[in-house]
Parts: sequence; structure tokens; C-alpha cells
Amino acid sequence: MITFLILLFLLAVATYGFLQHPKFGKAPNGERLTLIQNSPQYKNGKFENLSFTPDLAEGASFSKVLFEFFFKKVDRKIPTDLIPSVKTNLKELPLHQDVLVWFGHSSYFMQLEGKRFLIDPVFSGNASPIPGTTKSFKGSDIYTVDDLPEIDYLLITHDHYDHLDYKTILKLKPKTKKIITALGVGSHFEFWGFPSENIIEKDWYNTIELDENLTLHTTPSRHFSGRSFKRCNTLWTSFVLESNDFKMYLGGDSGYDTHFAEIGEKYGPFDIVLLDNGQYNKNWKYIHNMPEDVIKAMKDLKAKRAFPVHSSKFALSLHAWDEPLKTVTELNSLSENPILLITPMIGEAVELKNDKQVFQQWWKGIK
Repeated sequence: MITFLILLFLLAVATYGFLQHPKFGKAPNGERLTLIQNSPQYKNGKFENLSFTPDLAEGASFSKVLFEFFFKKVDRKIPTDLIPSVKTNLKELPLHQDVLVWFGHSSYFMQLEGKRFLIDPVFSGNASPIPGTTKSFKGSDIYTVDDLPEIDYLLITHDHYDHLDYKTILKLKPKTKKIITALGVGSHFEFWGFPSENIIEKDWYNTIELDENLTLHTTPSRHFSGRSFKRCNTLWTSFVLESNDFKMYLGGDSGYDTHFAEIGEKYGPFDIVLLDNGQYNKNWKYIHNMPEDVIKAMKDLKAKRAFPVHSSKFALSLHAWDEPLKTVTELNSLSENPILLITPMIGEAVELKNDKQVFQQWWKGIK
């Protein structure tokens, strides 16, 4: 009994010590916490979604979900082949070129109206705070921070590890001019040494005039947040980016809800929408779009073209690695009035204003 208690004590000490690592960030406090507490989204001591959003869907349990995650065999959950890619030289892209380059999952670089954007970058090869537990697929890590030019705006949708990567963020510090994110997330950046004057935090339905040609709006998503045991102490968001003649919806992580139609009505139609499509499961369908939800969301948003993201780099769910792209492509083709899909390889340049650009179904034949 004494030996067991000693082991339990040592485990508790080790866990506490591990959680003191700076990668876990810092909870909001002071003036930032006051601002959070005044948000309409902050209720009962935490941020909430527009609609009631349970952690798990009806009939699911944490014990069942954990058991399936660790022990259920999923065919082709991780590809054995290399993920194919094209390495575009980002530093040599003419600044007047309106272009997007995807890095896999939900990370991408973008140029629009002479400004450079970087969204939810993860270049460490891991989407978890525990080293080696959620490794990127072979071939998906062809870019590093060294490949990036100076960034005008770093956009962070929320503080989960597969969107806010500590190692990547530290390396980006000398290259990043401004950070734009949701309420509370700036606390992590200040803790990691970023000047407070370079951090812009906003609630939903706020507007930021970037310059005379570019406007950014913060908009809802249906998700949650947290980097340790405490959840929903920072906000999650999506973005609407618009110029005089072009509109994009940058979705972040979300389950399906009425916010897509509300955003489409308020800001649409959109030339391009980027939507969470991958790492879904019926047990957590309220916080990640199922493939059929992606089709509905594209139409709710009044999208002319749609880019399904949140796939092809990390295995965070219980489906084959290529199932998200394959399924959403099939469902879209069978739907009434199919929407043009953007499906580039990692690193392939997407011409933002060229709706005639053709993409291959590159995942076919990859084991």
C-alpha cells in the first residue's frame, strides 16, 4: 500500500511538473479576463457556443470513445506511402500575386492585396503536447518556418495544439508583425514573449480594418478550446476576409449549426470558403463537420468555390486518412448544383481569383 501511494505521489508530481512547461500557455487574467467576462459568449465561467453543444453526441460515452481511440483497428488510418507535395518557393512569390499555399491539415499561407497571411501554422511534426504521440504523415512536412517570408498577419482560430503550435510560434516571432485571434488566446502569446501591442484579440462579429483594401471580420464557429484540463477559457473563431472585389471565409474548426447560414446571409456570397472536413466522428459530430455537413455549410455560406481542410496530415479520428477528401468530393458531385472544389496537394499554389484552375484528386492510389 505504501509503495502504491509513493508511486501515485511521484506520478502526481511528474504530471504537475510536465504541465508547467511553457507550451501549455497561460490562462487569461487581469484586464484580459475582464474583457472576456464581458463577452456575450462567456456564461457560467466559460465560453459557450451559439447552440447547446455537448462534448459527445447522444449515446456516446468518454469510456467508449477512449477505448475505440486506443484499441479500435482502423484500416489505412495512417498512410504508408508518402503524401505527395509540390514545394512552391514562398519567398519568391510576387507580392501582387493573390495566392494560397496549403501545408496540410488547417495550416496555410496566403497573399491577398499585397499582404501576407499565415493561418494556424503547425510545422513541428506533432499535433499533441506529448512528444511523438500525434505525428504528421510521412511527406506532409516539406515546409519549415525558414521557408516563410515575413508575415503581416498571423491568424489563429483557437488554441488547440493542431492549430496553435508552441515550437512553430516561437520560431515565427521575428517574422510576425501582427497576431489576430479570439478573446483570451493572446494570453499565450504574451506569455511566450510577443509584445502586447502586436496582439489583436476580438469577440465574434467584430471588424478590423487592415488597410484601405482589406477588412477582416471575426465570426462564430461551433467548437471549444483549451490547452490543459481547463476547457473553454479562451474563445474559438472563424474569419471573413474581404477586399473590394473578393471575399473569403476562413472556417477554423466547427461542427454544423445555424452560424453558417447567418454568416452567409451577413457577409456572403463568398468567392472561396475553407471548411473543417476531417477528423470527424459521429460521437463528436457537434464540434467537427461530418462530410454531409460540409456540403450543407458550403451552400449555407453561398460559396462559389470550397476548400475542404483539416485532413491529410494528422490522424486525430477513426477514419481512413483519405476518407474526408474522397467522401466530400463524392457527396458534392451527387448534390444538386455542385460547388467547385479546391483540392490542391500540399504546397501547390492556389490562384485565389482564378475559378478556372483545375485540381487533381491527388489522394487516389496513395496507400
